Amino acid sequence: MRFWDASALIPLCVREAPSPAAEDLLRMDPGMVVWWGSRVECWSALRRRRPEGTLGPDGAHAARMVLQALCGAWVEVKPTDAVRTEADRLLCHALRAADALQLTAARLWAVRLSSGRAALVCYNTRLRQAAAAEGLDVLPTGMP
Repeated sequence: MRFWDASALIPLCVREAPSPAAEDLLRMDPGMVVWWGSRVECWSALRRRRPEGTLGPDGAHAARMVLQALCGAWVEVKPTDAVRTEADRLLCHALRAADALQLTAARLWAVRLSSGRAALVCYNTRLRQAAAAEGLDVLPTGMP
């Protein structure tokens, strides 16, 4: 099971450069854990693409269907006071608020694992760097 940031969920919904690597990671380990707000982040990202002209009506419908299927299969880390407190601390990495919440959720989920090691699937460079600094394994490998 891996923790998926919204930046890695979108390439599963819309065909873009990272899509093949994201699809491979999902095929290798279909268990997904996400932050409670990931669905909203993904809907927002998909809706912004319509007026930008990067996603037509058919593509938008297909992306919504994929996202709905993913939502039905993933496990969510819910918001708590502990999440908020830890996200405050993680702002030291100069993250956006939503990214600090994502990273906090990934870290709290990692603590629950018996191994204590967790992988974050992410394409956001700043979040990848912060996650690595906080001791998470970051996928896909070979990116900054």
